[in-house]
Amino acid sequence: MTSYATSSVRSDLSELRRLKSLLPPELRSWVSIEATTAVNPPLITSEEIGKDQVEVQIDLLKWEGLALDQRNLLFWHEVGRIQNDTIPRDGWEMAALAIGLGGAVGELWVQDGLLLMLALALCGVSGFRLYQRNSNEKTLKEAYEADEKAIALATRFGYTLPNAYKSLGSALKVLIDQSSSKRQRKRYESRLEALKQSAARAKSRTKPARGE
Repeated sequence: MTSYATSSVRSDLSELRRLKSLLPPELRSWVSIEATTAVNPPLITSEEIGKDQVEVQIDLLKWEGLALDQRNLLFWHEVGRIQNDTIPRDGWEMAALAIGLGGAVGELWVQDGLLLMLALALCGVSGFRLYQRNSNEKTLKEAYEADEKAIALATRFGYTLPNAYKSLGSALKVLIDQSSSKRQRKRYESRLEALKQSAARAKSRTKPARGE
């Protein structure tokens, strides 16, 4: 049992080192890659852990079920999110919303109309900003753009364009099949459809060159 556990740890560390080598050189000093310790975590995600520091977190148990090329393209999608600066930040909105709600309840108690209006206004502004940041249309657009970055990174690391599209497409199909959330599954399906359209455009752009 101890031997198996040691072998598993070595395998995990080896995969994390391999993924580190897939980072563009300009990101390696401030992007780290770790196995997640969260309960029921997403397959792969990123978060800011300090000023100019981002950590990519991976559920290695689920990760091992993917083919190598699928892992690479999903990892580059996450790198694309980092390059596009679309990693969610713990901004002022949640704190402002909590302060506003607390203030509104307090002012109801003391019946100060002006302070109540100010507290409700703070709730409204912070709530609207949170809605904007987490809207489905915005997150999907960011996901499409990160997929395009993933394709570009794959070609930068030696993939042909058709193989890059094929690998990311097959990874998204696996995620669709494995997703237990209807909303998440629809997001993956939307990304796959956008990827197919992008692949078709890329293919049409290469046809004239072959005919010349």
